[in-house]
Amino acid sequence: MSFVNSLAFTAITFIAFTALVAIISWWKTRGDKLDTQDGYYLAGRGLTGPIIAGSLLMTNLSAEQLVGTNGQAVRIGMGPIAWEVTAAIALIVLAFWLMPQYLKTGLTTVPQFFEQRYDAGTRRLVSFIVLLSYIVIMLPNILYAGAQVFVKIFDLPGLTGWSEFACIAIVCVATAIVGSIYAICGGLKAIALSDSINGLGLIVGGLLVPVFGLIVLGQMHGGGFAEGLDTLLHANPEMMNAINPADAPEPYMPWPLLFTGMFINNMYFWGTNQSIIQRTFGAKNLAEAQKGAVLAGFLKILTPLIVVIPGIIAFHMFGPAAQANGGDAGYPMLVAAVMPKAVLGFFAAVMFGAILSSFNSVLNSASTIYALDIHRPMFNPTASDAYMVKVGQRFGTVVAIVSTIMSPFMLYMGGITTFVNSMFAAFNTPILICLVCGFFWKKVPTIAPKIIIPMHVVLYFTLQFGLRNVIPFLKDIHYLYFTAFLFVVDMIVMWFIVKKNPRPTDFVVQDVKAVELTPWKHRKIYATVTLAVMVLAYIVFSPLVLGA
Repeated sequence: MSFVNSLAFTAITFIAFTALVAIISWWKTRGDKLDTQDGYYLAGRGLTGPIIAGSLLMTNLSAEQLVGTNGQAVRIGMGPIAWEVTAAIALIVLAFWLMPQYLKTGLTTVPQFFEQRYDAGTRRLVSFIVLLSYIVIMLPNILYAGAQVFVKIFDLPGLTGWSEFACIAIVCVATAIVGSIYAICGGLKAIALSDSINGLGLIVGGLLVPVFGLIVLGQMHGGGFAEGLDTLLHANPEMMNAINPADAPEPYMPWPLLFTGMFINNMYFWGTNQSIIQRTFGAKNLAEAQKGAVLAGFLKILTPLIVVIPGIIAFHMFGPAAQANGGDAGYPMLVAAVMPKAVLGFFAAVMFGAILSSFNSVLNSASTIYALDIHRPMFNPTASDAYMVKVGQRFGTVVAIVSTIMSPFMLYMGGITTFVNSMFAAFNTPILICLVCGFFWKKVPTIAPKIIIPMHVVLYFTLQFGLRNVIPFLKDIHYLYFTAFLFVVDMIVMWFIVKKNPRPTDFVVQDVKAVELTPWKHRKIYATVTLAVMVLAYIVFSPLVLGA
């Protein structure tokens, strides 16, 4: 066996690339002031469009998507591209309508706006909900999904003799330690820089998986890449159809949801989720924020090459075996089977970087929300920026420990994409409604969020985890239909509240002159191109072209 095909070479290349990213990030941020609120949490408000786009993409594109979305594709085919390509619409809405409002107010966190618009109680309510979701849902699943990849690729149970649970736990701990160093010590700029570097590596490494997968699939049918591509496109054409029936159950994506429940879900994730839009808050001006958001939207249309196509290749190669753990076994099995040993270390490094990107971004956002939205206003209003940075770092350490302890138990949750998205649906809609109505509906009173948010959470859990188990009609209803239905209910209640108890004076967004607010002059052209490519993707993966 040659040295480049050995485990030692894999380990060396893994460590080398991981270290290179860390060194570059440190070198580029070594002189930055991290003892100020803007310096630590918003990268000094100096991020440019490409950096924002790369960080947005990498914060979202992690092992959770590589494992979970490919896991759905193993089971149902191209339907899961909805989670990727339709994000372009939300990112364009963010760029055109929400970003001007966000940057005008000079926000550091989304909950800050809820106090400006409503009151301190609403800010704390939203902060606690978001923090709970980060600690209980997002961070454990990020760590677990990453661990799944490494455990399967390197067959750690076979190599060590330990159980799968033990191997996952150990990898989760190692990932959390490294990710915490980035998030707690480096601040947002270090995270954004490492995201961009790892993003380039992940694009290269991620694209190698379907390329090598098609070669191996072709060899299984007596040919090479061309034979593998022909098998992918024509052996089971129903797997290439992204247009799912209106009554299709989860994990399918019924087509009406593309314009209803999915749109609402995407608007929360890309327009309201602190761990995502904190990058745009750190933009040097509105033009750079818009440039980053629109570019990220275009890149999201291309990500199915990395997070969906490999799952379908795994379906053709492994059949039912790839559908273990709700399909989550498919992607790691494919990587282990097709990735040449010579590049496995590099691929493992960029995968590790993708995991770190999501983990440290969410951890940094959790620290930001706790320090600025809970600790300072509730316990120490006069605290200095330097002290609040330390508070955030300490809280981040506690959160990292708690989420790491929880992460191995995600092994027993089934498909992770379904688990994460169905749980987030409990609160994403009312927070989005209260934020958007707060910006654009001047008469919404202070009491509205205190009614809308608890009401929605109770109704959603009643539908998703109660009534669907006792009413046959609801059993196979996709949970995003519940999101769409409750959105209408929430808006009706909001209208009733405004009608009966309007705000005495109109709310006006104040411009604090945090950054230059001149829009990006090319935004309409690039947004139009992005939306056209999104529509084209659905035409290609439909019965009109490749699907059946």
